[in-house]
Parts: sequence; structure tokens; C-alpha cells
Amino acid sequence: DVFSLLLVITFLSASCFASSGVVSTVKHVVSALAGMFGLFLFFEQHMQWILLLTALCYFILLLCRNSSSHGLFVSGVVLIYILTGELHLIDTVTWHKIRGSQMVVAMKAISVAFDLDRGALSSLPSPTEFLGYIFFVGTAVFGPWISFSSYKNVIEGTKLSWLWLHTSSGSLVKSQICLLISTCIAPYLFPWFIPIHGNSVTKNCENKKGKNDAPWLHAYENAVSFHFSNYFVGHLSEGTSMLAGGGFTEDKDNTRWDMKVVKPLSVEIPRSMVMVVTCWNIPMSRWLKTYVFKNAMKLGTFPAILVTYTASALLHGLSFHLGAVLLSLGFITYVEHVLRKRLASIFSACILSRPCASDCTHQHKKDYWVILLNLVFSLLAIFHLTYLGSMFDPGVDEQEVEEDFTAIHTIQRWSELNWASHWVVFASWVFYCLIK
Repeated sequence: DVFSLLLVITFLSASCFASSGVVSTVKHVVSALAGMFGLFLFFEQHMQWILLLTALCYFILLLCRNSSSHGLFVSGVVLIYILTGELHLIDTVTWHKIRGSQMVVAMKAISVAFDLDRGALSSLPSPTEFLGYIFFVGTAVFGPWISFSSYKNVIEGTKLSWLWLHTSSGSLVKSQICLLISTCIAPYLFPWFIPIHGNSVTKNCENKKGKNDAPWLHAYENAVSFHFSNYFVGHLSEGTSMLAGGGFTEDKDNTRWDMKVVKPLSVEIPRSMVMVVTCWNIPMSRWLKTYVFKNAMKLGTFPAILVTYTASALLHGLSFHLGAVLLSLGFITYVEHVLRKRLASIFSACILSRPCASDCTHQHKKDYWVILLNLVFSLLAIFHLTYLGSMFDPGVDEQEVEEDFTAIHTIQRWSELNWASHWVVFASWVFYCLIK
């Protein structure tokens, strides 16, 4: 079993990193070789494309060693590479298999480049340091992105304990529970508890005319299944990262293994869509904010948001349905943020997209109407999540998944829901303009 073998390699690598008797260069080599072996276990010879991207990025870093625009050059190379793969110059099936891992490689290389530009890194990492970071066994296959400084902390080593093993094992167990819910409970047991149109055993929710009798219930079913598939990957990446010795914070003599990639409760019971975006993939949200949003802020807040979501869409691949979802998220989160900020100012109430600090200046903090208004926005966020997740159909056949969803599928699915979310966002924006 390749997954069990990956866990063994990860465990052995962590033991090496924690050893004070091993020099750092050897640890970097071990990290690189273990990560490459992990990639080979899952992708076999197709890992050559991930190696190619890594080589290209480091070559560009070497070429522009004396430049102050490492980030732009590496980002350009990554963009060209992604477009090459997405335009089917690389076998489509192969490309889709390695898409996740090459996205992590791209994010790591871009972060190193921008850190060099801003002085967070004093010098270009050596080849062994760079390869060890890129192919760090805890993140090479499933992610998530970690910073170069976090990787260096892993290499410097920390004392492994039962808490380390318990925490990483707990994340792996949670990942399997999420996989079970995504593949078995959400798609198949929902109709038993929520009879969609008179027959509790019916799965397809279609009447004799082929139309969906309960499109919103079916959309929510698809959304929940998709959500838990994301939680599966998120908790799995937490587990492998911590098992490899990463994801810890030190407070004096106390070491806490507290890596968080996803927060399911903050997504399923959201305060706002802004919080959903953050908690969906915490490391990626941090990466986008640090290396895309802040660099694009000179264009203005709204353009910076669009640039950020466009960058996210490109990293995930040139997929119409995914791009439509991410760009829609950009509009939704922006309108929600400015509207709630304006309402919070008018009523002096804690109704911002993010929870207020305990010492905020708002007069109304926990009044009943404040709680009710926040609840309304939470329900609105669930409504948007259901709408956006409706097209991620777990029942579609594997061939269609490999060839990606078409624009027709996206338009048809949202048409069944009467483009409701987009109309609500438009109405919210109009209301904001009236009270601005």
C-alpha cells in the first residue's frame, strides 16, 4: 500500500530531522530524496513534470540572482508552465493527476522568490536547501504550502514526543472520517433523511421530465460532499506534515503541534464568506494574502481581490467551473465585507465579517438584534456555499471528471438555481451603494 509506505518514510524522515547528530546538509538531502520517493510512489514516471518545474524555478532564481524582481520572473515561469499543461501540451490525464503537487511546488518557489525580494531571505538557498524545501516529504504529495522558514525549523529539529504522534495520528483519523462522509454518507444517505420528492430512496432527484424536483436540496447534498472531500485532503496534509516533524510552535520549553489546514465547523457553520475562504485552506489563504493580495494592493482593494482570486484560479488550473466559482467568491466576499463594515459603522455593532476584538469600540456587542443579524449573514453564507458547491457533482463519471466540467455544465447548474446567489450579491451591492 503506497499510502502506508509514505507514512513510514515520513516517520523515518522525522526521526532523522530530530537527530542532533546529523548535519543540516544531510537532512536537506534526506528531505529531498524522501519527498521524491513519495512523489514516485503516487505518480511514478509522471513526477518528471514536477521535477521539471522545480528545475526551471531554481534556474530562474540563479539567473536573476542580482535582480530585485525574483518574484515576477518566477511567477511568469510558473504561469507559462501551467498554461502549457492546461492547453493539453502535456497529457491531460497525467496533468490532472499531478496538478495538486505541482501547485504546492509553484507556491513554494514563488514564496522563496518574493521573500528574496523583500529581504525575508538574506540569500538564495543552496540547491540542497531548495530541493529539501520543495520536496519536503510532509508536504510534497498532499501539501500544504509551508514557508521556507518553517521548513528550516523542521530541519533544525525539535524533540518528538507522544503528543507529536497523537496529534498527527488524530489528523489522519479525522481525514478518514471526512472521506467516509464525503463518499458514503453525503451522496447516499441524505435522501433517506430528507425525502426529496416523495421517495426517500431516490438518489437522482429527477422527475419524469428529467428535471430536478428539489434543486436546492440536491445542490446542498453536492456541496456537503465536496466540502468533506476538501476536509479529507486538508486533515491528511496536516497529519503528514506533523508526522514529518513540521507544524509546531515553541513557547519557551513547551512545544505545541498545532498545524491547522482546514476548520470544518467554520465552513459548515460560517460567520461570513470571508471566514469561509480563510478556513477552507488556511495555508493557501495565508500565501495568497502575503504574496498576491499585498503586492496587488497598489491597484486598489477590489482590483487586488480580483487579482488574488484569478491567481488562485490559475494555480488550480484553467477550469471554467472552478474559475467561475473563485471569481464569484471574489465578488461575494468583497460585497459582504464592505456592506457589513458599513452597517457596523451605522449601528456601532459587532457585525463585521470577522469577529471583533474584545476591546473594540462598538457600543452594541451581544444584543439580541446583533446576534440575530449575524445569524442572518451566516444563513446567507450557507446559501452562497450551497449555490457555489452545486456543480461539484460526486455522481459524475470519472471520465468526465478527467476531462473537466464544461461551461455548459456550470451554466446549466446555476440556471437550475435561477442564478440566485449572483442576484443576491447584486442586490446587496445596490443596497450598499444606497447607504454608503
